[in-house]
Amino acid sequence: MVVDNCILPKAGKPFRAEHGLSLLLETAGRRFLFDAGPSEAAVHNLGLLNVRPADLDAIVLSHGHYDHTGGLAAVLAQAGKRLPVYCHPGVFANRFSLTGGTVRFAGMPHVKEHLASLGADFCPVEKPTPLAAGLTISGPIPRGTDYETGDPFLMAADADGCCGRERDSVPDDMALFYGGGEGLTVISGCAHAGIINVIRHGLAVTDCTRLHAVIGGTHLGPACAEQQEATLAELVRMAPDLVAANHCTGFHMLARLYVLFGAKFVPAFVGTTMEI
Repeated sequence: MVVDNCILPKAGKPFRAEHGLSLLLETAGRRFLFDAGPSEAAVHNLGLLNVRPADLDAIVLSHGHYDHTGGLAAVLAQAGKRLPVYCHPGVFANRFSLTGGTVRFAGMPHVKEHLASLGADFCPVEKPTPLAAGLTISGPIPRGTDYETGDPFLMAADADGCCGRERDSVPDDMALFYGGGEGLTVISGCAHAGIINVIRHGLAVTDCTRLHAVIGGTHLGPACAEQQEATLAELVRMAPDLVAANHCTGFHMLARLYVLFGAKFVPAFVGTTMEI
């Protein structure tokens, strides 16, 4: 785990934690960065993991919020080469958060042209797209459940690009799916589409018959109680071998997941490594 809100207590290195997410994936001799956190902390933490941005083969963005994309410019600048950046076409949409009557910009903090000048070769993803052997970018996530209603504090832009009155459903939300012998592994950025919707889409895309692991953000922290309880119940029914949650899951939900899954639960803080 490259960037998360927290650091693994026994990490043993001076990692930086911040509200955001970034994961490093290594498979078949290739390295992929999934999201880039909100700042240059991703570059700092990669260095402590003995990985240079120049070592990356591609970057995948889960969606266009600042805490997943703000560090992209620093990664590209340090890479010093052209890098494919896979993302949904809507990743640059203006988006906002509204809490306590205060509106804050929550979207991508860099314009596309600037990132391209730093080396980003944007690859639009509008359907499930292979990234490496067994590893697939989800494309947009179908919304099938009736209880995964999303974050009530996220607002979409109006016609003028300013904060509107409609809730932002984050249609660009994507994940990564790995179909292995143990079943489906879901690697999620924030699961704004709902983690159960993400899992069901992954099972359909990979033709896996069971869920092996869920890694990353679940966005259960800001969700309403009804969504939290229904999601937890369905996760228990799916019986994954590993739940490695972090970021937008929230401490309360991390604790609930630990109670429900015991040794199968891992808090995926900065410095956490795992083999799937």
